[in-house]
Amino acid sequence: METYKTIRRALISVYDKDGLDDIIKKLYLEGVSFVSTGGTQQFIESRGFPCESVESLTGYTSILGGRVKTLHPKIFGGILARRDNESDRKEVELYRIPEIDLVIVDLYPFEETVASGAKESDIVEKIDIGGISLIRAAAKNYEDVLIVASKNQYDPLRRLLEEKGAQTTIEDRRWFAGEAFAVSSAYDSAIFNYFDRNEWSVFRVAADRAHVMRYGENPHQKGVFYGDIDALFDKLHGKEISYNNLLDIDSAVTLIDEFDELTFAILKHNNACGIASRPTMIEAWKDALAGDPVSAFGGILVTNDTIDKDTAEEINRIFFEVVIAPCYTDDALAVLMQKKNRIILKRKTSGDASVKQFRSLLNGVLAQERDLSIQTPANLEPMTKKTPSDTEIADLLYANKLVKHSKSNAITIVKNKQLCASGVGQTSRVDALKQAIEKARSFNFDLNGAVMASDAFFPFPDCVAIAREAGITAVIQPGGSINDKASVAYCDEQGMSMVKTGIRHFKH
Repeated sequence: METYKTIRRALISVYDKDGLDDIIKKLYLEGVSFVSTGGTQQFIESRGFPCESVESLTGYTSILGGRVKTLHPKIFGGILARRDNESDRKEVELYRIPEIDLVIVDLYPFEETVASGAKESDIVEKIDIGGISLIRAAAKNYEDVLIVASKNQYDPLRRLLEEKGAQTTIEDRRWFAGEAFAVSSAYDSAIFNYFDRNEWSVFRVAADRAHVMRYGENPHQKGVFYGDIDALFDKLHGKEISYNNLLDIDSAVTLIDEFDELTFAILKHNNACGIASRPTMIEAWKDALAGDPVSAFGGILVTNDTIDKDTAEEINRIFFEVVIAPCYTDDALAVLMQKKNRIILKRKTSGDASVKQFRSLLNGVLAQERDLSIQTPANLEPMTKKTPSDTEIADLLYANKLVKHSKSNAITIVKNKQLCASGVGQTSRVDALKQAIEKARSFNFDLNGAVMASDAFFPFPDCVAIAREAGITAVIQPGGSINDKASVAYCDEQGMSMVKTGIRHFKH
């Protein structure tokens, strides 16, 4: 049989009062008395409910401009006292410490203050001391005390009050305690990361939202996404987003953000299988699809401009999992929504993705900066006697953007700002190139005058020789091999142009 404990006294001290009215009313009707501070006390009393001030309970006024209000033995003794401990009960009686059974508190908005660009003195003032101490104390004594540490927990509290009144079980209190420690640990992580100033001295990351996926990468694996995807997208239609969908969505948006001109891309397993930049949306779509109409089946579609009805009708001819765009016309949405499971995402302008990437491996975490390097014509260093034409330079930079977002070893072949083919994820760069050429030919691309990008240097001239035989006339690569001169010499003999960026783009 479950054992219940009754809430008789509640300490409420919150920065954000939204959503508190009905909770206070319900508690009052259950016979709960209130203790509070400053603004929260005024809020409670303005609703017509009596409330004892912390100052009257402790006999001590708030000091240091409000920095010290609740830090007093009569507050923390009332929270931490173990009700079944004889020694604690005697001390509570001796010092006339009133027991506190419920603590509702939130924390100063530290992260929001940092994000606002406030000066450091204002940021430091938003480091909560009393609130975080109340949370930890109440959560530690969950056997006797219920802690509500965030307005995100108001709904569970409301349900508890509706179902059980002012009665709680150990299971209830332990659950709220776990949520409270999640709040406090995330808060401390945010403060540490501010003071660490990107020194990466230790690894501290916290994400408050956990979205349980249907499964992980495969059905036998558990999967959870920690983060707020709603800050990045409006989901307009379709089934639940899966673990693999999220991996592809991340790859899709990071790729499309490389392009300013109207561009459409199709991705499969995190790699672009088709992409083109064109004056109109429907042209961009058709030429992206032409890059690999077979792999496009079940793919992820992404563009950086508005999808119109004509394009939507063409897109609707194939099966795909997800489409992402900054905007859709109403008649385009009507077409795209004809398939009930199709996921339609509208990108928001706010909610930038993290610039830090990390993954778990071995017995730790590997972290790095996201590859945000962007090459321009000014960054290209000619390596051969012949220099590329303006058209070739535009295509070389285009191909280089694509190879940056392709799994290593990777080769991309581009002509007229259209991906002809790519070879990705190969153990040999030669194999990656052969794969790309074979695929391009299978879809009837004329590679004469096309360009090639490599994610790393060429240790031997074999790749440029194979490329030349296919009709490729210009090459972009990072450079840096001790044998660069062999590839350069071959290009000079064959009248090819080669430029280097000095930037390698491995991706695993």
